[in-house]
Amino acid sequence: MRVFTASLATETNTFSPIPTDHDSFLSAFYARPGEHPETPTICSAVFPVLRRRRAEEGFTLIEGTAAWAEPGGYVRQDVYEGLRDEILGQLQAALPIDCVILGLHGAMVARETDDCEGDLLARVRELVGPNVVVAAELDPHSHLTAKRVHEANLLVAFQEFPHIDFEARAEQVVNLALAATRGQVRPVMSTYDCRMIDIFPTTQEPMRSFVDGMKALEGQDGILSVSLIHGFMAGDVPEMGTQLLVITDNAPSKGDQLARELGEKIFALRGTTKMRTYTLEEALVQVEQAAAGAGPIVLADMWDNPGGGTSGDNTLILHALIKAGVTSLGVSSIWDPQAVRLAHGAGVGTHLEMRIGGKTHLSSGPPFDGLFEVRTLADPGWQSFVESRVTLGKTAVVRLVGTEVDIIINSNRTQTFDPNIFTNISLDPRQKQVLLVKSTNHFYAAFAPLAQHILHVAMPTGYPSDPVTAPYRKLTRSLWPRVAQPFKET
Repeated sequence: MRVFTASLATETNTFSPIPTDHDSFLSAFYARPGEHPETPTICSAVFPVLRRRRAEEGFTLIEGTAAWAEPGGYVRQDVYEGLRDEILGQLQAALPIDCVILGLHGAMVARETDDCEGDLLARVRELVGPNVVVAAELDPHSHLTAKRVHEANLLVAFQEFPHIDFEARAEQVVNLALAATRGQVRPVMSTYDCRMIDIFPTTQEPMRSFVDGMKALEGQDGILSVSLIHGFMAGDVPEMGTQLLVITDNAPSKGDQLARELGEKIFALRGTTKMRTYTLEEALVQVEQAAAGAGPIVLADMWDNPGGGTSGDNTLILHALIKAGVTSLGVSSIWDPQAVRLAHGAGVGTHLEMRIGGKTHLSSGPPFDGLFEVRTLADPGWQSFVESRVTLGKTAVVRLVGTEVDIIINSNRTQTFDPNIFTNISLDPRQKQVLLVKSTNHFYAAFAPLAQHILHVAMPTGYPSDPVTAPYRKLTRSLWPRVAQPFKET
């Protein structure tokens, strides 16, 4: 048996001013055939899983390119086509192939291609023919287009948000794809359009019970896999929105019924699933009232989240905390390559007048000016996300002189995932009164054990956080909450 694998992924915020070019992939993650590390990335976990299975079972594994760019704006068309054709050329050279397993994201949008993953899957299908199993792992913050479902034999999405299960779901897609290739199962996909867009954190109810229920169905009575596609509200594409995806062992009627039942259940939960959010004023009150010595208060600047394609250089909460008299603060992180270069040029121990953040967009707020001490330098800095290693690029820790306000500035735009973003550069997050992190929810699982409280702070940014007012141009159907009863709309 001959198995081909490759990965091409990013999450495109079509409202973001930050273009995604070739350097965006090179600076985040790019591995040529055979160069993928033993550790997974969030969208290439199929590589190490397949390597383990090859060692156990002895099939032939042909690895293609794996590429990931941090979420941003539209992918340049020539960049998408170049990476796509690189992988397709590797696949063509490997023919004949019995099975193709891809690591995708599902929300990549190029300037002239709304459905990059559908386009890639269609071209893969054209190369390998109708009888080869084609499978892919997806992020749930994706767009489940009809084209993808038509071209693939099976698609499996992460079930958890934070996405702590990306390697476990890679195991599932590999298991199903190999079983289908050997004729042990015949996967059939069923989908249900929930006609909504919402936020579904699985760290709280009601989503915790909903996802646990999905998991309990898998492996029972011919149900092979169940995925909730959350959708990605910052992607202005025709098929944006929430969908249910069920894979059965050749039982399409059962799959259709289950997808509909689960889809109707999630629609009934609309408006009740997202995390509680705080205004800046409410968050400052919580900080003031926090118990001393009980652990840091974690403030999540949830809409200036580089993981959603924003700049990660908004300074509004930072300004407010300093104005409120907070002097023990860890900030993770502010994207500012210019400030990083200055810090690296000055060296550890130097006092430097600097402007930090507030550079990318009007919504980034004013720069934060001050006299800073360069405390730590790293090239590259890094953090963990479960078993993956996420690069920060060139990184510096700068301290506002006269305080214990430590700000991580980095050259590679990324959200905060794990407290080791602090500890890797000699900062103890437990010793801070307040931690300010740039993330919507992926930080939650790792930070919850050390936090006194976690507050999701909703500040205005360039992210379209309210679907009702988002200026969608390409959306082709009615979705809640833009329409109260979307199933009644034609």
